[in-house]
Amino acid sequence: MAFDPQLQALYDQRAAQGVRPLYTMSLAEARAADLAAIQADSGTPEPVAQVIDESIPGPAGPLPVRVYRPAGEGPLPVLVYFFGGGWTLGSIETSDAICRSLANAAGCLTVAVGYRLAPEHKFPAAPQDCLAGVRWAVEHAGRFGGDPARVAVGGDSAGGNLAAVVSLMARDAAAPDILAQLLVYPNTDYLADTPSRRENTDPLLFNDKSVQWYWDNYLASPEDGVSPLVSPLRAADHSGLPQALVITAEYDPLRDEGEQYAERLRESGVRVEATRYPGVAHGFFAMAGSLDAGRRAVEQAAAYLRTAFAGATTKG
Repeated sequence: MAFDPQLQALYDQRAAQGVRPLYTMSLAEARAADLAAIQADSGTPEPVAQVIDESIPGPAGPLPVRVYRPAGEGPLPVLVYFFGGGWTLGSIETSDAICRSLANAAGCLTVAVGYRLAPEHKFPAAPQDCLAGVRWAVEHAGRFGGDPARVAVGGDSAGGNLAAVVSLMARDAAAPDILAQLLVYPNTDYLADTPSRRENTDPLLFNDKSVQWYWDNYLASPEDGVSPLVSPLRAADHSGLPQALVITAEYDPLRDEGEQYAERLRESGVRVEATRYPGVAHGFFAMAGSLDAGRRAVEQAAAYLRTAFAGATTKG
């Protein structure tokens, strides 16, 4: 493996410290360790003009949201962001640094949605909550200086899965109208049997066992895995979906299915940009404080969103 030198340094540090895979921990331990690792590698969170924490009505009870408003005159475009963590770990704190950076660099109101986690809440709790979060953001954007006519969704890992799934749900319901999707190393196929799934087995990194552990927590039964709201790659029709930026990492078990999803969108007439970052592993997007590649990926995402928000085309 030819790791990015900065990733190699982090890898060596993990090896020296004997870092345990999250899937070997209790749920409480894994959630705490995941957040601590992300906060350690994300860098100093950027200040934004305003941060507002709210509770919104969800399908099964209140959901937390956090609204990040950058400096500048409104109405601002809106990004609704879903954190990663395999539908099992994470919270709006997990994506705090990412949301601050994207709000500032893309010049958009950014809304982080807290959704119910597995295994306490199995599929379809998470996508139902995320769709509710997008609808709330559209309805209430004006309160925060946002433009409800320019809304994108995004997320990393399971959050990327949820952004893709919400885009499908919104298209099929004909509302809300989503302009673009930012999909960072998303899960797209429960049944994926790809080279990247088979090759990435290192216990010091996110690996094939990590993927399976998350799926096992998320799904009530394997039969749910073929649903397009679990595996968006398996949707019968991808036409009419929002334009997309798909970011993948070389050393990531999810690499191939993310790239397959980008190709499927492209084949269906959707405008797609896809970038594979060499030498880095799953999770690098949240490591902008430790990896230059992470910082560059966030900058790429922000530039993409700026262009999408500025354009008149909302579909295909």
